[in-house]
Amino acid sequence: MSASAVFILDVKGKPLISRNYKGDVAMSEIEHFMPLLMQREEEGALAPLLSHGRVHFLWIKHSNLYLVATTLKNANASLVYSFLYKTVEVFSEYFKELEEESIRDNFVIVYELLDELMDFGFPQTTDSKILQEYITQQGNKLETGKSRVPPTVTNAVSWRSEGIKYKKNEVFIDVIESVNLLVNANGSVLLSEIVGTIKLKVFLSGMPELRLGLNDRVLFELTGLSGSKNKSVELEDVKFHQCVRLSRFDNDRTISFIPPDGDFELMSYRLSTQVKPLIWIESVIEKFSHSRVEIMVKAKGQFKKQSVANGVEISVPVPSDADSPKFKTSVGSAKYVPEKNVVIWSIKSFPGGKEYLMRAHFGLPSVEKEEVEGRPPIGVKFEIPYFTVSGIQVRYMKIIEKSGYQALPWVRYITQSGDYQLRTS
Repeated sequence: MSASAVFILDVKGKPLISRNYKGDVAMSEIEHFMPLLMQREEEGALAPLLSHGRVHFLWIKHSNLYLVATTLKNANASLVYSFLYKTVEVFSEYFKELEEESIRDNFVIVYELLDELMDFGFPQTTDSKILQEYITQQGNKLETGKSRVPPTVTNAVSWRSEGIKYKKNEVFIDVIESVNLLVNANGSVLLSEIVGTIKLKVFLSGMPELRLGLNDRVLFELTGLSGSKNKSVELEDVKFHQCVRLSRFDNDRTISFIPPDGDFELMSYRLSTQVKPLIWIESVIEKFSHSRVEIMVKAKGQFKKQSVANGVEISVPVPSDADSPKFKTSVGSAKYVPEKNVVIWSIKSFPGGKEYLMRAHFGLPSVEKEEVEGRPPIGVKFEIPYFTVSGIQVRYMKIIEKSGYQALPWVRYITQSGDYQLRTS
């Protein structure tokens, strides 16, 4: 069993729109949802699943909306949550911003989408590119146009239309890794992980079969390639787009698929490895009572010298009552953002192995606040092209299509900051 009905509620819990898929749960049951939610919130026991009698409410909050699915016992909860998040994604594709106003302005399209997204409580067509083939922005087109089932829905390959043609056949592969890092005041790394995604932009004719090869440690061990010359990475928490043949990957670690047309995310992965901080920050903050605060920040690029970090932003917290800022930087520029109580030091281009300094001077009011302010961490943003922390590599991309055309795959590697914080003493 899966969802019996889906509701979209405003922030006060009033239903804006709903769709009854199975008829086995009374639609009036939704009236119990908001009181239950508020009661649980007051008790400090809020959960993503709330129950009233035999009826369960599985819910998520997005912007100023609640998306709620009702179901009876024995439902596949993970399937329902995946569906609710996918619904948010599809609506956001259609309306740019999903909020109460966009639901009220697009009732006709929302009903059409709810009809196509789920059938008798089970997810059906959830790919926004396919939905956009026959559910257009203008509701009147749906009534005047001749109703037809798009070929992609009846196809064995539901995510790709037949008859696609390009003059130049190309595939662009982006390997993007985000580094999450938390360093304590003593300089010890408390948390470090790499979250990676492989995104494709496909311009290929026909119905091509693609095979992607990575320097995957499990694959190397299976094929006997592991050795000092072959650097490999151990991928964790791998998630694939629906186009990937999972049984093939489970058998021999081959990533084989017929791709959607255009942009899509092929896969994501995580690596829980000890990452050396790519940009290391040292800071000295001196607070002179009732007069001023002086800040010295040193930033060092701890990645290879051939690489360059672009768009580096270092956010340094300052006391909320500071004023009269003065800055001196060895490179880049610094500005005070009073509404966030931070100094943002911007460095357009930061080569590996380089070290830079920023000094800031602030005045403090003569009457100082008595309470001791907790000092937030220093945050760092950056992007390093042509570089991956994990060392993941695209070893090959094979493109097989019955017409036998030649196609070019292009690969680009990018490392960027995720949640990257360094605590100060």
